[in-house]
Amino acid sequence: MWIDTHCHLDASEFDADRAQVAAAAHRAGVGRIVIPAIGRENFATVRELAHRVDGGAYALGIHPLFTPAAQESDLELLRMEIEASLDDPRFVGLGEIGLDYFVDGLDDARQQFFYNAQLELAREFDLPVICHVRKSQDQVLKGLRRHQIHRGIAHAFNGSFQQAQAYIDQGMHLGFGGNLTFERARQIRRLAEQLPFDALVVETDAPDIAPAWIYRQRNSPEQIPAIGAGLAELRGMAADEAALGTTANALAALPRLALSSA
Repeated sequence: MWIDTHCHLDASEFDADRAQVAAAAHRAGVGRIVIPAIGRENFATVRELAHRVDGGAYALGIHPLFTPAAQESDLELLRMEIEASLDDPRFVGLGEIGLDYFVDGLDDARQQFFYNAQLELAREFDLPVICHVRKSQDQVLKGLRRHQIHRGIAHAFNGSFQQAQAYIDQGMHLGFGGNLTFERARQIRRLAEQLPFDALVVETDAPDIAPAWIYRQRNSPEQIPAIGAGLAELRGMAADEAALGTTANALAALPRLALSSA
C-alpha cells in the first residue's frame, strides 16, 4: 500500500471525474489520500470528500497563499472545526499551513500571523502539521521550534541538506513527489537519495507537480506508485520495500491516519 500524503482532490481540475480519479488511485494501490484544506471556504468540502472516497483523510488549515483574503475570525472557525473533528478518524491534523516567499506581493506579517496562530492550535490540540515551505524553510522551522511542534510533514521539500536535517531533528518528515522524477532536479534527487529513509514520505500535490511522464498535464494520486518506484530506484531498493517504508513513515508523521482502516 502507498499513501499520498498531500493531494488537493477537491480542486476544480477534478470536478469532471473526481470519483474516477479516486477509484483509479485505489486500484493502483494507493490506500490513503490526505486532502489538506486551504481556507474556510473548503473546510467542509475536504471533510465531506475524505469520507466519500476510499481511504480519504483530511487536514484543516489556512494556506499562506490564501491569507490575503483570510479574516481573523477564520481562526476561531478553524478552532471550532478542529474541536468538531477530533472524534473523526479521518481527520489527521493542521494543514496546509506555512509560509510562501516565492509568490510576490504577499504580506509577510500577515502570513506570519496566520502561521503562528495555527501553530498555537496545533500545540493546543497536540496535532501534527502539514507545512508549505516554498522558499521559507528556515522561517517555517523557526515557527515549529518556537511552538514546540515535533510532528508533521514539510510538504514538497526543496531545501538544503542542512535544512533537511534541521527538520528531521525537529521530528518532521519531508514530502517528495513528482519533482524527483526529473533528471534536471539534481538537488531534490540527491536529497531523496541520501536523506535517512525513515524521514521521507511521498505525495503528489495533485493536480500540481506532475511527474516527468505527464509533464504539464494534470497530476493525480494514481501516480504515487510510479513516483514511489522512482524514489526506490534512486535509493537502490525494491518498490515494495519503498511502499512499506513510506507508509510507515506517513503513519509516524500523521498518527491519526492509523485510526481509519478504510
